[in-house]
Amino acid sequence: MTKQQKQLQISLLVAQAILAISFIIGAGMKIFMPIEALSGIWPWAGQVHKATVRLTGVVDLLAAVGLLAPVLFKINAKILTATAISIIVLMVCASAFHIVRGEESQIGVNIVFMLIAAFIIWGRAKTESSN
Repeated sequence: MTKQQKQLQISLLVAQAILAISFIIGAGMKIFMPIEALSGIWPWAGQVHKATVRLTGVVDLLAAVGLLAPVLFKINAKILTATAISIIVLMVCASAFHIVRGEESQIGVNIVFMLIAAFIIWGRAKTESSN
């Protein structure tokens, strides 16, 4: 493995860790925090059904698992690519949700997560093609 390939691998692991940690934090908040407290952070959480908030927490948790499982358990890396694609779709949907609600200023995080997921897809394709 060349130095450049090693640097790309490390960058990919950092990107996966950043996304996974972010999704774990978001999942924990959406699943366990009282809706009243959560709506102080994210006003939308107090304006949709409680089950919707909890379900989005479960989806966030599944995203984190999909980012971590291939690395931690040495399972098929295609799960990682599928997860990154799913994260992009999720972030497009989240952005649309905020735009429809007039909350355009809230989509910055969604865009950053999309870019990180796109980097993971690109990087994994590059590392797989060089092997």
